[in-house]
Amino acid sequence: MEHVLIGLKTFLTVQNILALTFGQAIGVVIGAIPGLTVTMAIALLLPFTFGMPALPAVLLLVGVYKAGIYAGSISAILIKAPGTPASACTVLDGWPMAQQGQARRAMDMALYASCVADFVSNLSLLLLAGLIASFALRFGPPEFFWLIAFALTVVTAVSGASLLKGLVSASLGVLLSTVGMDLVYGTPRLTFGVLELTGGLSFVPLLIGLFAVAEIFEFYGREPGKVERSRSAGARLKWEEFRNYLPTILRGSVIGVIIGAIPGTGPAIASFLSYAEAKRTSTRAANFGHGEIEGVAASESGNNGVAGATLIPLLALGIPGDVITAVMFGAFLIHGIDPGPTLFTRQADFVYALIWGIMLSSIGLLVLGRIAVSAFARTTTVPSHILMPIVLIFCVFGTYSINNSTFDVLIMLGAGVLGYVMSKVDMAAAPLLIGFVLGPIFEDNFRRSVLVARGDYTTFFQGPIVWVFIVLTALSLIFGLRKKNVPIEK
Repeated sequence: MEHVLIGLKTFLTVQNILALTFGQAIGVVIGAIPGLTVTMAIALLLPFTFGMPALPAVLLLVGVYKAGIYAGSISAILIKAPGTPASACTVLDGWPMAQQGQARRAMDMALYASCVADFVSNLSLLLLAGLIASFALRFGPPEFFWLIAFALTVVTAVSGASLLKGLVSASLGVLLSTVGMDLVYGTPRLTFGVLELTGGLSFVPLLIGLFAVAEIFEFYGREPGKVERSRSAGARLKWEEFRNYLPTILRGSVIGVIIGAIPGTGPAIASFLSYAEAKRTSTRAANFGHGEIEGVAASESGNNGVAGATLIPLLALGIPGDVITAVMFGAFLIHGIDPGPTLFTRQADFVYALIWGIMLSSIGLLVLGRIAVSAFARTTTVPSHILMPIVLIFCVFGTYSINNSTFDVLIMLGAGVLGYVMSKVDMAAAPLLIGFVLGPIFEDNFRRSVLVARGDYTTFFQGPIVWVFIVLTALSLIFGLRKKNVPIEK
């Protein structure tokens, strides 16, 4: 308790508060622009922190991280272009709500769900860091294999009207994820002699192409004047609505905390898992994907619940939880902070000051988010024939800026054509995205398990965690298939 109080006193300085707030402001802007990822923003800001004291430097990067994860929902809802990969699931219901003139309700729910989930995640970092970190250490390749198998069952929840088409879409995503070098044998797969494909297909160009560019193609393929965009952002979210969906938000937050604490997963997985669980338990399950606000709440609580939890293995074990925390790990080392088990004893004041900053960042996120919602909601009044070219420019700019590669832009356009064709045959794009994200992790942990066990396949059925996920996978498939033919409520 003494270190906790000293940490609060250490954090409460003008420099620390300004660093955190400035980082969140940058995160909101970067996260809302399609293609400009949070990882890129943190990597670009890292050199500017070299001359700063350790605490404000880390708080600046934490602010970018947390606000960026939330802000991806803004463009996902308004223009069907997820600002970050974590917001890909938000598109499923956020964009239909915007088309129905309910963009303000969707953005309000995304903000409030994000803030609640962020606070729950931060609270877990303060109270349960050691416990959750020790749980995460028990995950080996077989446990990861069944965790991803469980996550893949989300396909049943987002496959649309046809489960068969959803499975085809997911299989195509898994196939696309195998493009590139085989990490075990070092041989190229499905590259067809194209040098640029040896590194595999980039996730962000595929994401932007499937959703944003496909929607642009869809717009220009319509008959003139057939479909008009809503001229209003609609009414704000009511308190009663938020209160009704609070259980969904809290459940998604817990899912995000658990997934975030396991290294190598990430917010996209947590978002889809939270969405699938919300759909499974909802009385309006068939409305998901057609503009259901509970879907937005589930998606945003899932991905933001990861934000604080990913710092648990970083601080407690010295193990980065995802790509973003890997970059932040470098920032810690640059400023003389050595994450790991001894950090809480050797530099306790710094750690608890950082945790206090992370806890209070939820308040800053709420304030900046309200400002962002009011500002970006005005884009709903922009005529579509003006908005769509601007969106395309942002998509091209964001995609090119990732690797400074025109090939990535071509991948984005190709994914846009694919997304457009899939929409014409009523095949959902979300399963493809899930297969693309989870496919490499699934394959990698399968092969690692077999190699470690020296060909003994019984390793996939040993240990309590393994059996927990086997049961969860079976139950998820059963409930998912039973929910497929529920009529849509009007």
